[in-house]
Amino acid sequence: MPQALPRSSSAPPALPGHLRRALWRILPLIAALHAYIGWRLLPPLDPDAAGWALAIGGLAVSTCLVPLGLLARFVIERQALADRLAWAGSLAMGFFSSLLVLTLLRDLALFFAAAPALGAATALAVPGLACLFTLVGYINARQVARIVEIDIPLANLPPELAGFTIVQLSDIHVGPTIKQDYVQAIVDRVNRLDADLVAITGDVVDGDVRQLRPHTAPLGGLRSRHGSYWVTGNHEYYSGAAAWMREFERIGLRGLHNRHVVIEHRGARFVLAGVTDYSAGAFDAGQASDPAAALAGSPPDLPRILLAHQPRSATAAAAAGFDLQLSGHTHGGQFWPWNHFVPMQQPFTAGLHRLGRLAVYTSRGTGYWGPPKRFGAPSEITVLRLVAAS
Repeated sequence: MPQALPRSSSAPPALPGHLRRALWRILPLIAALHAYIGWRLLPPLDPDAAGWALAIGGLAVSTCLVPLGLLARFVIERQALADRLAWAGSLAMGFFSSLLVLTLLRDLALFFAAAPALGAATALAVPGLACLFTLVGYINARQVARIVEIDIPLANLPPELAGFTIVQLSDIHVGPTIKQDYVQAIVDRVNRLDADLVAITGDVVDGDVRQLRPHTAPLGGLRSRHGSYWVTGNHEYYSGAAAWMREFERIGLRGLHNRHVVIEHRGARFVLAGVTDYSAGAFDAGQASDPAAALAGSPPDLPRILLAHQPRSATAAAAAGFDLQLSGHTHGGQFWPWNHFVPMQQPFTAGLHRLGRLAVYTSRGTGYWGPPKRFGAPSEITVLRLVAAS
């Protein structure tokens, strides 16, 4: 259940212009898609007058809840009420997504099977399966992320660095439905891993520092031998990136935004660098992502690891001479079938890939965004172990 915050006397943040413009474009589309669902599912079921009224009313409510859930923090002053609306809208979004996809698949199946007699049975099956997917996805999303262990082979890795472990967190999305208890459970699990270093690859928050400070505070308790480092994701720029940079430094997370540090471990060294989000330059030209700048002045001939929120930073990272890039952003698609659409924007969806000599690991994310729903793309706390390439 949502965890309420004390009532705030401050007004909600202003709705950014890009979100306002997107709302006016998307709202008619959302309404049309709900109408399509009703048109394709209701006539085969032949409900009575009360059934028609209930179904149309439900579709109308969903049409309003889906966008309002995303915008609640911008339009409602009371944080507790905004969170409740966000919960309702997020659940509605997850159910609507599955309902729409299953309706489309039903239409395709009926077209190719040419079996109209199956119309009523399949029309009833669609909302039933959508409910099942939403319930299972909710249970998966609200569980603490599983531990995923993977070896990362790197050429010319000094023997002293073999076995060095980096715990990667990504896309926690602290906000209306992810609160302090959820974050604390993640931190507790990480702290049992005895990591050498913790890397947080962006999209930590969805909201204002004043509202979410107590809910991100547990991240200051992350423990590892060489500390915790983070970089911004695109959602930090929706939420006031400069304020979050200051807040995370305050609680002990070290920001690597177009800069690097040299980590010494057992007498060997490597370069750990980070960049601002791939899209940061659209919000602040002075923060444009720059992997080459992140390496400027670094010692030569050391292994080079880059934290970059979006996998599509990989081309510039490879050109700059990095050996490994850790990314997130994609959520692995979060729930089926959206994993199949990620390659339209990103070169990698999840897991370990290579771009020339650059290894790229893309996390499925440690939390979730929007619908509290994970189906076919489980969340993860990733333990990356450096090993020498054979």
